[in-house]
Amino acid sequence: MNVVSAETPDWSREHKDFFEWAPSRALIGSIRAYQRHADTPGWWGDLLRGVAVLRHRWWSIVTGADIPLNCRLGGGLLMPHPNGIVIHPDAQIGPNCLLFQQVTIGTREAGAPKIGGHVDVGAGAKIIGSVTIGRNAKIGANCVVLHDVPAGATAVGIPARILRPADQGLPSDGAHRVGTN
Repeated sequence: MNVVSAETPDWSREHKDFFEWAPSRALIGSIRAYQRHADTPGWWGDLLRGVAVLRHRWWSIVTGADIPLNCRLGGGLLMPHPNGIVIHPDAQIGPNCLLFQQVTIGTREAGAPKIGGHVDVGAGAKIIGSVTIGRNAKIGANCVVLHDVPAGATAVGIPARILRPADQGLPSDGAHRVGTN
C-alpha cells in the first residue's frame, strides 16, 4: 500500500512527459512555471512569464478549469478530471491533494478556504468561505462545506456533516452536523 504524505509533496504526481496528453498536469505545470519565474528580472523574465501565461490560458481552455496563476497550491496536486474546477486566488491547498471535476473552492465575505495536506475532494463538492479542512480529510461528492472539517474526518451532504467512526462516542448513525457538538 502506498502511503501518501500530508506534509511532504510528492512531485511525481504532477510529472508530465513532454508528449504525454495530460491536460491537468500541463495546466498545473504552467502555473508552476509562472510562479517559478515571477521574480526573474529583465527581458528574459518577461519572456518566460509571457510564455507561462499563454500556456496557462491554453490549458485553462482545454481543461475548462479556472485556477489563477497566483493561487497557492501545494505540490503533488492531482486533478484526474479537471473540467469545471474553480479555485479562488486566496485559497490555500496543501500538498498531495486530490480534486475531482466540478469542485469549487471559493470565498464568502469572511475569507477563503485553507485545505490541509492529502485531502480528497469528491466531484461537484463546494468548499466555501473561511473554513479549514484538516489533513487527511475526505470531502464527499456534491458536498457543500461551510464549516471546518477536522483532520481525518469525512464530510458529506448539503450542508456538510461529519462522519466519524462509532467508537468516538457519536450517535449510532455516525453523523453529526459540522460546527455542532
